[in-house]
Parts: sequence; C-alpha cells; structure tokens
Amino acid sequence: MSEPALLKLGGSVVTEKRSGGGIDRAAIGAIAAVLAAADFAGAVVHGAGACGHPEAHRYGLARGADRSTRTGIPVTHEAVASLNRAVVAALRRAGLDAVGVHPLGSCTAEDGRIASFEVEPLRLLLGIGCVPVLHGDVVMDRRRGACIVSGDQLVGYLAPRLGLSRVGLLTDVPGVFGPEGAVVPRVSRAGAGRIALGVSAATDVTGGMGGKVAELLRLADEGVSSHVFGRDRLADFLAGRPHGGTEIVPEDA
Repeated sequence: MSEPALLKLGGSVVTEKRSGGGIDRAAIGAIAAVLAAADFAGAVVHGAGACGHPEAHRYGLARGADRSTRTGIPVTHEAVASLNRAVVAALRRAGLDAVGVHPLGSCTAEDGRIASFEVEPLRLLLGIGCVPVLHGDVVMDRRRGACIVSGDQLVGYLAPRLGLSRVGLLTDVPGVFGPEGAVVPRVSRAGAGRIALGVSAATDVTGGMGGKVAELLRLADEGVSSHVFGRDRLADFLAGRPHGGTEIVPEDA
C-alpha cells in the first residue's frame, strides 16, 4: 500500500477541456488502474474542467449569486457532480472503495474562501479504508450568495485537517514552468515571484496554474509540501520516486 495521500486530478486531465468536450473516460480509467495497482489509500479531489467551468462562467458564479442568477447553482453543480460520478465509478471498477462527496452540501464560504467544512465524515471514511472523492464545486457563500471553490482550494484546506502530509497534483503539464520554459524543481514563497504563471487556455474561473500555485503556497505556509507533476508520472509519485515535476515547499525547507 502506498503512503496515504491527498491526490488532486486536474480538470484538464479528466475532461476534454481544451476541445470543449466532456468527460475523458479513458483517461479516468487509466488513472484508476494506476491507483488500484498502488493500493491507493487517502482522498481524491478532482477539478471541473469542461464539466463546470463553462457553466460557472455563463452564470457569473465566480462573482456570486442571488435570486436572479440562482439557476446557475443547480446547473453548475449537476455538471461537476456528473463528472464526480464518473470518477467514482471508475475507481470502484478498479477495486477501490470510492465514495463521492459533494462540497455544496458540506462546505460554506465567505467572500470566496472556505469558511467551514464538515471533515469528520471524511476522517471516518479514511479510517475504515474508503477513498473519499471530492471536487471543485459551487458552494453557498455568506457574502456573495454563492461562489466557486476550486479543487485546489479544497486540497489546501483539507490536507492539514485530515492529516494527509503527502499531497500531489496530477496535471496536463509536467510541472511549474520557469521563465526559460523549463520545469522548476522546487518553489517556495520567496521564489514564486520569479516564475511566469499563466492561466488556462480553456475557460477556467479558478485561475489556471497561477491559482494552483497560490493555493499550494498557502498550504506550504502551514508546513505541508506538495508536488505538481504530469499525467504519466502518477505511479512515480505514489511510489515516492522522482517524478520530474515541481515541489512546492515551506520557506525553511
């Protein structure tokens, strides 16, 4: 069994995001096979990709919601929930006891940031060997009415609260690129300003790679390192081998 981990599957990996398509079931199946082969233990979070970002953008949910735009809440949630069902089904077919968990029903935000999340059910699921599978979602917001909480924000919030110190982000690029176009092996808050961070070429209401690094730096501020690596290096990450990607580290690491 691999060391318990919190694994984030990028939306661009599990959906056909750039082509405006839907769920990439072949990619999800391949990921599930690798996790099963490693006897994966821990939690999984996945992004929304083509299943959620376009809907959230259409209804302006990144800015909030009220009675006039409330339709966007069920439309966006159903889009990401459909992707969650596909991920959970693939993991279960591969032999993992995966359970879908929707942030809309357990998370509250304030001005776009997670204010509360009921984590005890997740701890109990992990304690008996189940794999909770969460996702970026629309959640209710005390100030904005509603907002989008990204999978990356969920990773930063949940990892320390679940005691999962091994954190990995599976992406469609091999890591975080520096100004010369090469992957930067290590990033801390002091060095992050020297990195050229762009946003996704597809519709992304959560900030692309820049949003990921910002959330992971917050996690590093709490003393937890994380790893960003390409889709073909998952087995290496799970085995603790070099993965050719980027490690986001605390300042004193």
